[in-house]
Amino acid sequence: MDATPAPGEPPARRAYDAVIVGGGHNGLVAAAYLARAGQSVLVVERLEHTGGAAVSTYAFEGVDARLSRYSYLVSLLPRKIVRDLGLDFAVRGRDVSSYTPVRRGGEDTGLLVGGGRTRTREAFARFTGGEREFEAWERFYGMTGEVARRVFPTLTEPLPTREALRARVEDEDAWRMLFEEPVGAAVEEYFQDDVVRGVVLTDALIGTFADAHDASLRQNRCFLYHVIGGGTGAWDVPVGGMGALTDALARAARDAGAVFATGCEATRIATDGKHAEITCSGTDTEFTVAAAHVLVGASPQALAALLGEEPPAPAEGAQLKVNMLLKRLPRLRDKDVDPREAFAGTFHVAEGYEQLATAYAEAASGALPSAPPSEIYCHSLTDPSILGDHLVDLGYQTLTLFGLHTPARLFTADNDAAREELLKATIAQLDSYLDEPIADVLALDAQGRPCIEAKTPLDLERDLRLPGGNIFHRDLAFPYDQDGAGRWGVETAHANVFLCGAGAVRGGGVSGIPGHNAAMAVLGE
Repeated sequence: MDATPAPGEPPARRAYDAVIVGGGHNGLVAAAYLARAGQSVLVVERLEHTGGAAVSTYAFEGVDARLSRYSYLVSLLPRKIVRDLGLDFAVRGRDVSSYTPVRRGGEDTGLLVGGGRTRTREAFARFTGGEREFEAWERFYGMTGEVARRVFPTLTEPLPTREALRARVEDEDAWRMLFEEPVGAAVEEYFQDDVVRGVVLTDALIGTFADAHDASLRQNRCFLYHVIGGGTGAWDVPVGGMGALTDALARAARDAGAVFATGCEATRIATDGKHAEITCSGTDTEFTVAAAHVLVGASPQALAALLGEEPPAPAEGAQLKVNMLLKRLPRLRDKDVDPREAFAGTFHVAEGYEQLATAYAEAASGALPSAPPSEIYCHSLTDPSILGDHLVDLGYQTLTLFGLHTPARLFTADNDAAREELLKATIAQLDSYLDEPIADVLALDAQGRPCIEAKTPLDLERDLRLPGGNIFHRDLAFPYDQDGAGRWGVETAHANVFLCGAGAVRGGGVSGIPGHNAAMAVLGE
């Protein structure tokens, strides 16, 4: 087994069966599969560590809290990949799905979804005044659940045609609602309550700037990937934080013989379709390695730049990511719900159906949303292992906030000023449902500063090279063949170059699926 070079230093060998450009979770999945198949594999990563956006970080100086700084929940990672690679990695489910606080009739109340069918039915009845919305909820998610059971297994199979996937779904109404007409139509057909409609719609808007009735159906594609994960649509908490997954993947690849060149950036790929050369820049050195196959975990724009080709249309991210560490959970104005339940699932803020439409319209006109919608969850309630024992004993908790409808274009004039303004408005919306300001319960770092950080799309573009800060690298695609996407949806115009990152067909989210599929393409499966 080749020795791993020090960060910034070239590998000992100059030729490999496969070179993986980018050490994010998808690249690591591909490396592990190929190395386990007996191929010689080199992973080239510009940073001095692997993991990409799926890392755990000590975000606050002098505080023993290892946060999932960017990606934070797991749904799309197939258990097949965990089993195939023998990963020491686990997830935990959340008993509470969501809590949405509102003020109705002059009273603070909210909708808590979770804790079993009986409890959820009673919560819907109290909140909506009848049985209709709960019955619609069950019908709607019964439909999406059946689609999930049928579609999710196809994501690690050769890419089906549109008609083959339609036949697999075997429900024309479901196909129409999810694949052919804007999902807003289905939301409005099933549900009447504005809050319930909003809770459903949010899955269509995570990192996706679109209206419920957008003719492009980008919101449908986002919604589909959010409800099919694992064949159930459940979003689980990674035990040990997101870095536990990428650490396990890196170990699996290394144990199988893959070599890692961290602190080395790929700058050029030259290929004739059979043989490739990858030029890399390390610390005070430039080197070239040869490979039979190249798998690129970076964005489609980055791949085009490496090949010297015209890049695809630019992507645009549309989210605010905020990490917080609290001394304790805040008290709520709604006294009928325990904060430990309210924050255990997804805590929806300003995400009523009409609020989401208003926020979209404001952002589309060039203004930051006046009532920024966001959703929050507390990792440490489900998995306290990310906190040091001392913090656990003191009752500290994490909060992760994900803001919607904040496209990158709103930050280009002055990213710092727009970030500050948006964060202030977002926290104000959260505070409106709390019985005390969130600032009063923020922990302090070693310098006495509040433990809160915010990342705009432009921050993500700078830190992670996500084009436009788009967390999916580009608009998500339906999981079937379009425009000759290839057998696995990872192929490029060059026979021995594959896209194994989120920008591949069936990419996006923490899934490992593009990495798996690119490895299968190389192995001729």
